[in-house]
Amino acid sequence: MSPEKRAPLDRRRVADTALRLLNETGLEGLTLRAIAKELDVKAPALYWHFKDKQALLDEMATEMYRRMTAGSVLDPDDSWQERLSRVGRGLREALLGYRDGAKVFSGSRFTGIEHAPALEANLRLLTQAGLGLAQAVDAGRTVNVYTIGFVTEEQGVRPLPGERREGYDIDERARRLADFPLAAAAGERLFDDYDRQFEEGLAVVIAGIGARYGIG
Repeated sequence: MSPEKRAPLDRRRVADTALRLLNETGLEGLTLRAIAKELDVKAPALYWHFKDKQALLDEMATEMYRRMTAGSVLDPDDSWQERLSRVGRGLREALLGYRDGAKVFSGSRFTGIEHAPALEANLRLLTQAGLGLAQAVDAGRTVNVYTIGFVTEEQGVRPLPGERREGYDIDERARRLADFPLAAAAGERLFDDYDRQFEEGLAVVIAGIGARYGIG
């Protein structure tokens, strides 16, 4: 038995194992039984730590956040636009590191308070820029939801970098939609160059926040 498998079983170790398996199985194939097998324990042992799969997903999302922010330092000279852009880009990068990463993160509840310092700093920056607290919360949530939604769609086409699901060939799509030239031409904008897509959408969201709340 490897030294890893002799290590004490705790929530973080289970979540780490689950995240490793996630890239192999996807979210649908990730079961407590499969995780227990990987850890060389009986499935009931996991229920001491997680009452159900959602509790495990909460811990997985928390571990994803820990890894995303490990070693990162907020730039105090950021404008509010720069800070929200960094938040969106950092979250997207983190979610893309795991098959179905956006689905795991969506709707999950953090199990610790590691997110609180960055949240506090971001809300402080936004309020100092002229937003009320409610507006600052709405602005941050909008960027967060945009990013998670975008990555969910992105991973529906590209589950992992370098992969592409069958049925998303742009040329084949254009041939099938030949009688609808605008819809056919839209394929390149919809199903390719996701970095460009994300940045354009993020810019629209941030510009919209500025216009909605009258801050520049």
